Amino acid sequence: MAHVLSIKTSYHFIPQEKVKAMILYLAPGACSLADHIALNEAGLPFEQVLVDLKRHTTEDGRDYTSVNPKGYVPALTLDGGEMLTENVAILSWIADQEPKLAPKGTLSRYRLLETLAYISTEVHKSFKPFFASGVDDKAKAGAGQAIIKRLTYLAERLKDDYLLGPEFSVADAYLFVMLMWSKKNGLSIPDQLSAYFDRVQARPAVRRSLQEEKLA
Repeated sequence: MAHVLSIKTSYHFIPQEKVKAMILYLAPGACSLADHIALNEAGLPFEQVLVDLKRHTTEDGRDYTSVNPKGYVPALTLDGGEMLTENVAILSWIADQEPKLAPKGTLSRYRLLETLAYISTEVHKSFKPFFASGVDDKAKAGAGQAIIKRLTYLAERLKDDYLLGPEFSVADAYLFVMLMWSKKNGLSIPDQLSAYFDRVQARPAVRRSLQEEKLA
């Protein structure tokens, strides 16, 4: 998880004639993995550009802040040159392109946004002590307890194969990455989410994304 030193209000715009395909700016194993998975699940063509989050450079040596002034991943450049940042926005956009990745029902769009927002603000942000330098074990233990509490909330509402019903959605891509982080940092995830994690990990698009980021 990268930290922002300054946030500008403008976004980098790539002239349309220079854009050949969507570009996902990512760092292996970072939260951008959720968008990587979702794009592969949707079958949307895109290019991948690796970002060194410590140096804020792309794999071809560019200053990443000239691409995304926020300085962190994910960032998704669309075919027309517009750029989206933030997981909630990018994952929602992907679900709009491929409706099978969104839940069904009258309030489905809002349930999806509700779930994405919860994962982003309550789970994702709670990992900050695990990625920041100089954080002591006590602070990490407190963060771990908060993460497990919030994952338990989701586990208790898991009534089907996936978070929002019997079908995989972009919210599952995001939660999967949070569970990966939990395991990596030695947190014991709720039992209900263990089988869920295995189920998501077994999906072809998930396996492909992990392989493309050299995580499997």
